[in-house]
Amino acid sequence: MAKEIVAMILAGGRGSRLYALTQKTAKPAVSFGGKYRIVDFPLSNCVNSDIDTVGIATQYQPQKLNEYIGNGQPWDLDRLHGGVHTLPPYEQANGTDWYKGTANAIYQNIGFIDSYNPEYVIILSGDQICKQDYADFLRFHKEKGAEFSVAVMEVDWKEASRFGLMVADETDRITEFQEKPPVPKSNLASMGIYIFNWDVLKKYLIEDEADPNSKNDFGMNIIPALLRDGRKMYAYRFAGYWRDVGTIDSLWEANMEVLDPENSGIDIFDKTWKIYSRNPVLPAQKIGERAVVQDSLITEGCKIYGNVKHSVLSAGVVVEEGATVEDAVLMDGVVVKAGAVVKRCILAEDVVVGAGAKVGGEGAIAHVGTGLTIGAGATVKEGAKVFESVKEGVEVC
Repeated sequence: MAKEIVAMILAGGRGSRLYALTQKTAKPAVSFGGKYRIVDFPLSNCVNSDIDTVGIATQYQPQKLNEYIGNGQPWDLDRLHGGVHTLPPYEQANGTDWYKGTANAIYQNIGFIDSYNPEYVIILSGDQICKQDYADFLRFHKEKGAEFSVAVMEVDWKEASRFGLMVADETDRITEFQEKPPVPKSNLASMGIYIFNWDVLKKYLIEDEADPNSKNDFGMNIIPALLRDGRKMYAYRFAGYWRDVGTIDSLWEANMEVLDPENSGIDIFDKTWKIYSRNPVLPAQKIGERAVVQDSLITEGCKIYGNVKHSVLSAGVVVEEGATVEDAVLMDGVVVKAGAVVKRCILAEDVVVGAGAKVGGEGAIAHVGTGLTIGAGATVKEGAKVFESVKEGVEVC
């Protein structure tokens, strides 16, 4: 049975700008907002938009992501026809090859897409926090008679040179594409979310793969080729919440924005557009008699006996008596021992902060990698990137 549209999530990048947070974890599997992983957002958007066939192109450190996705049941994607599929690189007739770029990741999965004979394919990023109705995007694509449409957001002109920009006419037809130009002609920033007519995309993927000089990238190769050939290309203006969380600062900021839905635009409590996730089987959180908790998200299984202010705590976090957590993101299983101070930082899963230790400060965001221990009395300065455990009493800058 043919599907009208198939979604492909690009989830194979290394996430190198997240440093220690992705040392052992694929970026789409990084925790976000207490209960979620980054990949929950495009998956939930698909389900909420009635897209029931999703491929996830994985590559770097895929184990945790694959385990998390499983059979897709939390997103109602455990389907007999369609559903969600993780798609690592595999050995083909001409040998094994890693995904060489965003376009090549789709090229290597032409067979998967063809098996559903779709009319359209939507390409999504696995490293963005966004609540978007893809059904409305598809309606726009059809109404315009487009062969390619890209979701764009208007950005401040002062920031425009940081983005790939779409120059469009009064009908929103794209006339030019600028990749991080020093002098921008537009402030319509590409969100990296595309809808293609599948027959058109397939043609260009095959041609691109045959070019030995290609970078096999949508922004550098496929989109310029479409423009060169005068294809019907349109910019779909999106005004909702969208954040690329590919850096430590942007990931921390997006988590803080979850605490302020009225002003930030991201509301995880919105019952009309739910974000689904695979939840751990844990008891309810415990707030101790002398604990103080202010303006924070506390997830199931947490035990709070100290002070927590304006922070996001994922499942199973423990904050002992006398410890202080402020403006921080603590991922699953973090333990903050008695008397420790944790401020303006991100602690990856299963980090242990020893008694009396200090992590972070008033300035740049510090972060500590998965499963590491910060010894008792140690100090991790603001902005520090911690890839190895820190011994007792040691200072890390």
